[in-house]
Amino acid sequence: MRIAIIGGLDRNARELYAAAGAGGHRLETHTGVIGGSASAARLRALVARAELVFVLTEVNSHNAVQLARRTAALHGVPLRILRRLSAAHLAAYLSASTPASESPPGSSAAAAARSDRARAA
Repeated sequence: MRIAIIGGLDRNARELYAAAGAGGHRLETHTGVIGGSASAARLRALVARAELVFVLTEVNSHNAVQLARRTAALHGVPLRILRRLSAAHLAAYLSASTPASESPPGSSAAAAARSDRARAA
C-alpha cells in the first residue's frame, strides 16, 4: 500500500520509512509547508497517488491540512488526522488494518481496486 504522511517532524522520517517498509508498504512524506504553488502541487499529487494519508497536526500548516483534506475527499483516499505519529504507532495501525489476504501493492487486484476508486471519484 502507498502511504502518505503530511506534516510532523523530519527527524522521525527514517523510523517511519522503516516501519512502513517492514510491512511491505511504500511511504512518501511531505513537510506540510506550503510556501508556493509548487509545494502545494506536490502535496496534491502525493495525496492523489496515495492509498492512505496521515495528516499530522502538531507540526503542520493549517493550509496544508485543509489542502490535504480537500484533495483526499476529491480522490476518495482515506485520511486520518492525528496530532503526531510514531513509528510504533504506524506499525501497529498498519498491522491492525491490513488483512493477511490483502493483495500486495503491485498486484492486479490492487490496481483494479485503485482504478475502481478513481472511477467513483
